[in-house]
Amino acid sequence: MSQVVLAARKRVVTGSGEARRIRRTGRIPAVMYGRSGQVHTIDLDALEFSNGIKNISASTIVTVEIDGISYDTFVKDTQRNIRDGNILHVDFYAVERDAVLRAKVSVHIHGIPVGVREGGILESPLHDVEVECLPKDLPERIEVDVSELKVNQSIHIRDLALGEGVRIISGADQVVALVKFAKAESAVAAEEDAVGASAEAETKV
Repeated sequence: MSQVVLAARKRVVTGSGEARRIRRTGRIPAVMYGRSGQVHTIDLDALEFSNGIKNISASTIVTVEIDGISYDTFVKDTQRNIRDGNILHVDFYAVERDAVLRAKVSVHIHGIPVGVREGGILESPLHDVEVECLPKDLPERIEVDVSELKVNQSIHIRDLALGEGVRIISGADQVVALVKFAKAESAVAAEEDAVGASAEAETKV
């Protein structure tokens, strides 16, 4: 689980005017939603937030501290100024530490397959996998090494090795990565097959 910790303050006054005032002080207005329907209006230090989320993914647990109480959360949405890119508002979603959750975890492909060196093409049609686990067991990303893949070989969801306590919800037969022949080679092979079939037919006649 991520070690990103953000200190937040409760906001008593809300509204667009107050939000502009908060931003002028170098902070970001935010809202944290809970599973039970509770809502916390807060604000955070803009620089601390920007630095903290640089390397997180959509499934990274971020700890938000409000008045000495820690909450495990996801960053659900960030609104940015279209002109300068500055963050205008953040939505957090709080999760219960002892409650199983479902989340989509991004898939990161790395390595150069053997099949690509032999002229094949790597395809990775799956970008994320849905899993079920406790927040503390939630992987930030799923790393998939494709170095050993040969042409016409593939990796499926069932082949993924995740941590203990993590159950995959997505279909086991879904393809994560595969190496196929290049189109040109496939066309040549198909043409050769057609020529061979034609020759065989003529021989029979």
